[in-house]
Amino acid sequence: MGAQKIIVERAAKKIYLEDGKVYKLMGAEYPASDVFNEALNLAAVGETDLNVPKLLEVRKIDGRWAIVWEYIEGVTLAELMEKDPIRFDEYLNRFVDIQLEMHTHTASRLPVLIDKMQRKIRASGLDATTRYELSTRLDGLPRHTKLCHGDFNPSNIIITKDNEAYIIDWSHATAGNASADAAQTWLLFYLAGKKDIAEKYLGLFCKKSDTARQYVDKWIAIVSASQLAKGTPEERETLLKWANVVEYE
Repeated sequence: MGAQKIIVERAAKKIYLEDGKVYKLMGAEYPASDVFNEALNLAAVGETDLNVPKLLEVRKIDGRWAIVWEYIEGVTLAELMEKDPIRFDEYLNRFVDIQLEMHTHTASRLPVLIDKMQRKIRASGLDATTRYELSTRLDGLPRHTKLCHGDFNPSNIIITKDNEAYIIDWSHATAGNASADAAQTWLLFYLAGKKDIAEKYLGLFCKKSDTARQYVDKWIAIVSASQLAKGTPEERETLLKWANVVEYE
Protein backbone atom coordinates (compact mmCIF):
# COMPACT_ATOMS: atom_id res chain seq x y z
CA MET A 1 0.00 0.00 0.00
CA GLY A 2 1.22 3.49 -0.83
CA ALA A 3 1.17 6.58 1.33
CA GLN A 4 -2.19 8.27 1.80
CA LYS A 5 -2.73 11.85 0.66
CA ILE A 6 -5.72 13.34 2.49
CA ILE A 7 -8.06 15.33 0.23
CA VAL A 8 -10.92 15.94 2.69
CA GLU A 9 -11.35 14.77 6.27
CA ARG A 10 -14.52 15.27 8.30
CA ALA A 11 -16.27 13.45 11.12
CA ALA A 12 -18.49 11.39 8.81
CA LYS A 13 -16.04 10.75 5.96
CA LYS A 14 -12.44 10.84 4.80
CA ILE A 15 -11.43 11.17 1.16
CA TYR A 16 -7.86 10.32 0.32
CA LEU A 17 -5.58 9.36 -2.57
CA GLU A 18 -3.66 6.10 -2.43
CA ASP A 19 -1.99 4.04 -5.17
CA GLY A 20 -3.53 6.19 -7.89
CA LYS A 21 -7.08 5.69 -6.61
CA VAL A 22 -9.45 7.91 -4.65
CA TYR A 23 -11.00 6.38 -1.53
CA LYS A 24 -14.08 7.81 0.17
CA LEU A 25 -14.10 6.18 3.60
CA MET A 26 -17.38 6.58 5.44
CA GLY A 27 -17.96 6.95 9.15
CA ALA A 28 -18.64 3.82 11.18
CA GLU A 29 -22.37 4.59 11.46
CA TYR A 30 -22.87 5.43 7.79
CA PRO A 31 -25.75 3.30 6.39
CA ALA A 32 -24.74 0.71 3.82
CA SER A 33 -27.78 1.66 1.72
CA ASP A 34 -26.50 5.24 1.38
CA VAL A 35 -23.05 3.96 0.37
CA PHE A 36 -24.42 1.74 -2.37
CA ASN A 37 -26.83 4.42 -3.58
CA GLU A 38 -23.93 6.83 -3.98
CA ALA A 39 -21.89 4.20 -5.82
CA LEU A 40 -24.88 3.49 -8.07
CA ASN A 41 -25.10 7.20 -8.93
CA LEU A 42 -21.48 7.22 -10.07
CA ALA A 43 -21.93 3.98 -12.01
CA ALA A 44 -25.08 5.32 -13.72
CA VAL A 45 -23.45 8.61 -14.70
CA GLY A 46 -20.41 6.66 -15.91
CA GLU A 47 -22.62 5.01 -18.53
CA THR A 48 -22.98 8.38 -20.30
CA ASP A 49 -20.21 9.87 -22.44
CA LEU A 50 -19.52 12.63 -19.91
CA ASN A 51 -16.03 12.90 -18.44
CA VAL A 52 -16.45 11.46 -14.94
CA PRO A 53 -14.22 9.28 -12.74
CA LYS A 54 -14.76 5.54 -13.18
CA LEU A 55 -16.20 3.65 -10.24
CA LEU A 56 -13.71 0.92 -9.30
CA GLU A 57 -15.17 -0.83 -6.26
CA VAL A 58 -17.13 -0.68 -3.04
CA ARG A 59 -15.39 -2.35 -0.12
CA LYS A 60 -14.90 -2.40 3.63
CA ILE A 61 -11.74 -1.04 5.23
CA ASP A 62 -11.30 -1.70 8.94
CA GLY A 63 -15.03 -2.29 9.27
CA ARG A 64 -16.04 0.92 7.46
CA TRP A 65 -17.54 1.20 3.99
CA ALA A 66 -15.47 2.82 1.26
CA ILE A 67 -16.19 3.81 -2.34
CA VAL A 68 -13.16 3.71 -4.64
CA TRP A 69 -12.91 5.53 -7.94
CA GLU A 70 -10.41 6.57 -10.58
CA TYR A 71 -8.11 9.47 -9.72
CA ILE A 72 -8.31 12.39 -12.16
CA GLU A 73 -5.17 14.50 -12.04
CA GLY A 74 -5.61 18.22 -12.50
CA VAL A 75 -6.76 21.40 -10.77
CA THR A 76 -10.28 22.43 -9.92
CA LEU A 77 -12.02 25.21 -11.77
CA ALA A 78 -12.39 26.95 -8.41
CA GLU A 79 -8.59 26.99 -8.03
CA LEU A 80 -8.17 28.42 -11.52
CA MET A 81 -10.72 31.15 -10.80
CA GLU A 82 -8.86 32.10 -7.63
CA LYS A 83 -5.36 31.97 -9.13
CA ASP A 84 -6.18 33.84 -12.35
CA PRO A 85 -8.97 36.34 -11.62
CA ILE A 86 -8.35 38.18 -14.90
CA ARG A 87 -9.78 35.13 -16.68
CA PHE A 88 -12.66 34.71 -14.24
CA ASP A 89 -15.38 35.50 -16.79
CA GLU A 90 -13.87 32.99 -19.21
CA TYR A 91 -13.86 30.31 -16.52
CA LEU A 92 -17.43 31.12 -15.46
CA ASN A 93 -18.60 30.81 -19.07
CA ARG A 94 -16.93 27.43 -19.32
CA PHE A 95 -18.51 26.39 -16.02
CA VAL A 96 -21.98 27.14 -17.39
CA ASP A 97 -21.20 25.39 -20.68
CA ILE A 98 -20.15 22.24 -18.80
CA GLN A 99 -23.39 22.30 -16.83
CA LEU A 100 -25.51 22.77 -19.96
CA GLU A 101 -23.73 19.87 -21.66
CA MET A 102 -24.43 17.72 -18.61
CA HIS A 103 -28.12 18.62 -18.81
CA THR A 104 -28.35 17.19 -22.33
CA HIS A 105 -27.83 13.71 -20.84
CA THR A 106 -30.06 11.31 -18.98
CA ALA A 107 -28.96 8.48 -16.71
CA SER A 108 -30.92 5.44 -15.65
CA ARG A 109 -31.48 4.43 -12.02
CA LEU A 110 -30.97 7.89 -10.55
CA PRO A 111 -33.34 9.22 -7.87
CA VAL A 112 -36.16 11.43 -9.16
CA LEU A 113 -35.39 15.05 -8.26
CA ILE A 114 -38.95 16.10 -7.41
CA ASP A 115 -39.50 13.06 -5.17
CA LYS A 116 -36.22 13.69 -3.36
CA MET A 117 -37.10 17.36 -2.80
CA GLN A 118 -40.53 16.45 -1.47
CA ARG A 119 -38.84 14.29 1.17
CA LYS A 120 -36.46 17.11 2.07
CA ILE A 121 -39.26 19.66 2.34
CA ARG A 122 -40.99 17.35 4.83
CA ALA A 123 -37.74 17.19 6.83
CA SER A 124 -37.00 20.94 6.59
CA GLY A 125 -38.49 21.98 9.92
CA LEU A 126 -40.63 24.65 8.21
CA ASP A 127 -44.15 25.27 9.45
CA ALA A 128 -46.98 23.22 7.97
CA THR A 129 -48.40 26.07 5.86
CA THR A 130 -45.07 26.80 4.18
CA ARG A 131 -44.39 23.10 3.63
CA TYR A 132 -47.82 22.71 2.01
CA GLU A 133 -47.34 25.70 -0.30
CA LEU A 134 -43.85 24.58 -1.36
CA SER A 135 -44.98 20.99 -1.88
CA THR A 136 -47.94 22.18 -3.99
CA ARG A 137 -45.69 24.40 -6.08
CA LEU A 138 -43.25 21.54 -6.57
CA ASP A 139 -46.02 19.20 -7.74
CA GLY A 140 -47.00 21.78 -10.35
CA LEU A 141 -43.54 22.04 -11.92
CA PRO A 142 -42.52 19.92 -14.94
CA ARG A 143 -41.07 16.47 -14.23
CA HIS A 144 -38.06 16.42 -16.55
CA THR A 145 -35.50 13.60 -16.66
CA LYS A 146 -32.32 15.58 -17.32
CA LEU A 147 -29.11 14.64 -15.53
CA CYS A 148 -28.80 17.00 -12.55
CA HIS A 149 -25.71 17.11 -10.36
CA GLY A 150 -27.20 18.59 -7.19
CA ASP A 151 -23.90 20.11 -6.00
CA PHE A 152 -22.61 21.71 -9.19
CA ASN A 153 -19.93 24.21 -8.20
CA PRO A 154 -16.43 25.04 -9.52
CA SER A 155 -14.78 22.84 -6.86
CA ASN A 156 -16.40 19.81 -8.47
CA ILE A 157 -14.90 20.46 -11.91
CA ILE A 158 -11.35 19.19 -12.50
CA ILE A 159 -9.39 20.55 -15.46
CA THR A 160 -6.64 18.21 -16.63
CA LYS A 161 -3.30 19.15 -18.18
CA ASP A 162 -4.92 18.46 -21.56
CA ASN A 163 -7.63 21.02 -20.72
CA GLU A 164 -10.35 18.41 -20.41
CA ALA A 165 -13.07 18.99 -17.84
CA TYR A 166 -14.16 16.18 -15.50
CA ILE A 167 -17.19 16.43 -13.22
CA ILE A 168 -16.75 14.81 -9.80
CA ASP A 169 -18.82 14.16 -6.62
CA TRP A 170 -22.07 12.65 -7.86
CA SER A 171 -23.52 11.81 -4.44
CA HIS A 172 -26.48 14.19 -4.96
CA ALA A 173 -27.23 13.32 -8.60
CA THR A 174 -30.85 13.07 -9.70
CA ALA A 175 -33.00 12.90 -12.82
CA GLY A 176 -34.97 16.10 -13.03
CA ASN A 177 -35.33 19.71 -14.10
CA ALA A 178 -32.23 21.61 -15.23
CA SER A 179 -33.57 24.84 -13.73
CA ALA A 180 -33.66 23.19 -10.31
CA ASP A 181 -29.99 22.31 -10.72
CA ALA A 182 -29.24 25.92 -11.70
CA ALA A 183 -31.16 27.22 -8.69
CA GLN A 184 -29.08 24.93 -6.47
CA THR A 185 -25.84 26.26 -7.97
CA TRP A 186 -27.05 29.85 -7.49
CA LEU A 187 -27.79 29.02 -3.85
CA LEU A 188 -24.35 27.47 -3.31
CA PHE A 189 -22.64 30.64 -4.56
CA TYR A 190 -24.96 32.76 -2.41
CA LEU A 191 -24.31 30.71 0.75
CA ALA A 192 -20.56 31.02 0.12
CA GLY A 193 -20.91 34.80 0.34
CA LYS A 194 -20.54 35.26 -3.43
CA LYS A 195 -23.79 37.06 -4.21
CA ASP A 196 -22.41 38.94 -7.23
CA ILE A 197 -21.05 35.72 -8.73
CA ALA A 198 -24.38 33.98 -8.03
CA GLU A 199 -26.21 36.63 -10.07
CA LYS A 200 -23.64 36.65 -12.87
CA TYR A 201 -23.78 32.85 -13.04
CA LEU A 202 -27.57 32.71 -13.22
CA GLY A 203 -27.65 35.44 -15.85
CA LEU A 204 -25.29 33.39 -18.01
CA PHE A 205 -27.24 30.18 -17.43
CA CYS A 206 -30.53 31.79 -18.43
CA LYS A 207 -29.04 33.44 -21.51
CA LYS A 208 -27.20 30.37 -22.76
CA SER A 209 -30.11 27.99 -22.09
CA ASP A 210 -32.80 30.46 -23.23
CA THR A 211 -34.55 30.04 -19.88
CA ALA A 212 -36.63 32.76 -18.25
CA ARG A 213 -35.14 33.96 -14.96
CA GLN A 214 -38.63 33.89 -13.46
CA TYR A 215 -38.80 30.16 -14.13
CA VAL A 216 -35.53 29.45 -12.28
CA ASP A 217 -36.72 31.71 -9.46
CA LYS A 218 -39.66 29.34 -8.91
CA TRP A 219 -37.12 26.72 -7.80
CA ILE A 220 -35.13 28.91 -5.40
CA ALA A 221 -37.56 28.62 -2.47
CA ILE A 222 -37.78 24.87 -3.10
CA VAL A 223 -34.04 24.22 -3.16
CA SER A 224 -33.59 26.48 -0.13
CA ALA A 225 -36.16 24.44 1.79
CA SER A 226 -34.50 21.20 0.74
CA GLN A 227 -31.12 22.59 1.85
CA LEU A 228 -32.55 23.21 5.34
CA ALA A 229 -32.60 19.45 5.88
CA LYS A 230 -28.78 19.38 5.84
CA GLY A 231 -27.69 23.02 6.10
CA THR A 232 -25.41 24.31 8.84
CA PRO A 233 -26.73 26.51 11.67
CA GLU A 234 -24.86 29.45 10.12
CA GLU A 235 -26.78 28.99 6.85
CA ARG A 236 -30.19 28.54 8.42
CA GLU A 237 -31.19 32.21 8.63
CA THR A 238 -30.42 32.78 4.94
CA LEU A 239 -32.13 29.57 3.90
CA LEU A 240 -35.24 30.42 5.91
CA LYS A 241 -35.41 33.80 4.18
CA TRP A 242 -35.47 32.20 0.74
CA ALA A 243 -37.59 29.20 1.69
CA ASN A 244 -40.32 31.44 3.08
CA VAL A 245 -40.64 33.47 -0.11
CA VAL A 246 -43.77 31.68 -1.29
CA GLU A 247 -45.83 32.82 -4.25
CA TYR A 248 -49.55 32.47 -3.77
CA GLU A 249 -50.97 31.95 -7.22
